[in-house]
Amino acid sequence: MIKIFRNIRKNLLAEGKTSKYLKYAIGEIILVVIGILIALSINNWNQERILKIEEEGIVRNIHNEYLQNKTIIKTSLEESDSCANTLKILMDLIGKDEALINNHNIDSLLFYAIDPPIFRPSENTISGLIQSGRLELLHNQELVDLIYEWGRTMKSLNDRSARVLIKIDDEVLPYLTKKYALKDVDAYGHLKWENKTNLTIDKLQIFQEIEFENIMDDYIYRVVDCKNRLVELDLIINKILKETYVPNK
Repeated sequence: MIKIFRNIRKNLLAEGKTSKYLKYAIGEIILVVIGILIALSINNWNQERILKIEEEGIVRNIHNEYLQNKTIIKTSLEESDSCANTLKILMDLIGKDEALINNHNIDSLLFYAIDPPIFRPSENTISGLIQSGRLELLHNQELVDLIYEWGRTMKSLNDRSARVLIKIDDEVLPYLTKKYALKDVDAYGHLKWENKTNLTIDKLQIFQEIEFENIMDDYIYRVVDCKNRLVELDLIINKILKETYVPNK
């Protein structure tokens, strides 16, 4: 094809047909430009197709990941309710008669009260997108906004969860260490002690002390605060699943 064009140009010049040559040359340039534009268009179309396939894969991965997180958060919410309810039972017993207190298994209540749930969701897809800068591949702005909202709420929950653990380590356990038999509490955990403490101790004394009530009150406040963040995250998960749902074709 190039040889044919070259021969046409040579013949036109040889015949002295300069004006026709110029028109031909312009036409040839236009054809070349059109060819380049077509090639670029095909290349852009192919690039967009590849990016669209990649975006669809990312959206699918996000959906699958948050289906897992939906299951995880359901368990965490149930454990949060259990922990909060256990703490409320202990709070209700403070200042009550020994007969009423003895109707409850205080060792078991304390064990489950100081074992709050820690929510650890799967965030591999989201973390990879943000760290690699590929979040811009998502054209669904609502989904992008939800991902950022998820990150902010998770940070808020992690900060609050950390304060709960600090409360346990710095106040709850030191208090119980002086006032209670932790061996009897740990019998319900991994240690599974078969026999209770051999020491004589008035374990019900804590229910007559304002320090215990204040510690438990602040502790339950933090646990419930964490649960509220979990509820917010659960709502975000539902929205993310809705935005990433793709019906089977």
